[in-house]
Amino acid sequence: MSSGPRQIITPFRPIPLDVPEGMAANEFFNSTENLNDLINNNGLLENPEGLLLYRKALGHSNIFDTSIIYNTSKSVLNPLGRPVRRTQVPSHVKRDWNRMNQIIIEYMIEKFPDPSEHLVLAGEASLDATWPLTSPGVPSIRMLHNHFIVFDQLQLQKAAPADPANPNLTDGGQHSLFQSYMKDVYRDFLSQLDLEILKPVSSSESTLKLTGYPQGLPSWKIQGGVEALKDIRFWKEYDEVLKGFIDFYRAFFSQVSSRNSPVPKDAYFPDQIESVLLFNNDFLGAAKKVREQCILDPKYSNSIRWQPAFKQLIYRNDQNDLIVTISQNSIGNAITELLGVVVKRAPDAEAYEKSEPELLEKLLDVRSRLIKADLGQGIATAHWGA
Repeated sequence: MSSGPRQIITPFRPIPLDVPEGMAANEFFNSTENLNDLINNNGLLENPEGLLLYRKALGHSNIFDTSIIYNTSKSVLNPLGRPVRRTQVPSHVKRDWNRMNQIIIEYMIEKFPDPSEHLVLAGEASLDATWPLTSPGVPSIRMLHNHFIVFDQLQLQKAAPADPANPNLTDGGQHSLFQSYMKDVYRDFLSQLDLEILKPVSSSESTLKLTGYPQGLPSWKIQGGVEALKDIRFWKEYDEVLKGFIDFYRAFFSQVSSRNSPVPKDAYFPDQIESVLLFNNDFLGAAKKVREQCILDPKYSNSIRWQPAFKQLIYRNDQNDLIVTISQNSIGNAITELLGVVVKRAPDAEAYEKSEPELLEKLLDVRSRLIKADLGQGIATAHWGA
């Protein structure tokens, strides 16, 4: 069987909502105005901290697919002032956030124990104003949320190959800016992190044989597997990976913006930036290439995401280990594409309804575990009770 990215088709039930004239569909579905529909028609659980578990109406998979969103739509009306990454979440909210993640990931591993039969992943991506504000499709809600997804390996094996030149697939691979020019210094900088539970692994361990992804990204094995997710030290290390990425991104684009810039203010690891990055010829040479192209090409310059944009992922590899990886997110692509899975959603109510009972059974099952752990109250909709 040849290795390469796959494109699967996932049916969904058409959503009975009219998108206001002048808005793109993804702008509306990410908008505050749509949150009421999300809660009332797809909400599963919410808690006083503002964390909302819901069914994905436009899902990636009908095997298992759910999300938690940090719903600050009514408490923080300024979209640019909302928490959009783990490092911005208040500590009491993050404590519940981490516990919810742990329980849901543990549930997926328990219900789908064989990596040869199911691909299991959980992760998040930046949703802040990292796109140019005038670009179409800029998310207007900008609220942090996690994805929890299971794909059927047989479906992936039978799926049509995805176009390797698809821009959504080149983001974390050999075509990306980080991987093309700064792979060694990027890995060197992240290797400076003080980690005990997360152990760096080679590409041979992190890459999925079926898709060939992720491509060339720094990755870490979670020593202790799913049990380690019950240890608060793991979640602190998971944050350290994100902080390291943010520092690298900010330091690089500071150099792109202004030659010979100092260490960014509020850096998490200022000493490492000074010693590893700002004295590295490849790092500064790559910034020069991008800076010069920005000056010459206004279209290219307008496409730059000057603020840290990332995808951070926990997934199960072929060897049944849990792996953490992180990638720049230069074009806002789906988190599944980091693993070489392109999802084409197709409106087909009849096909969706065939898989809906089993999907809902699992979503309500994991909801009951969260309620039992005092992580929220059930939400009643027209489709299920509280």
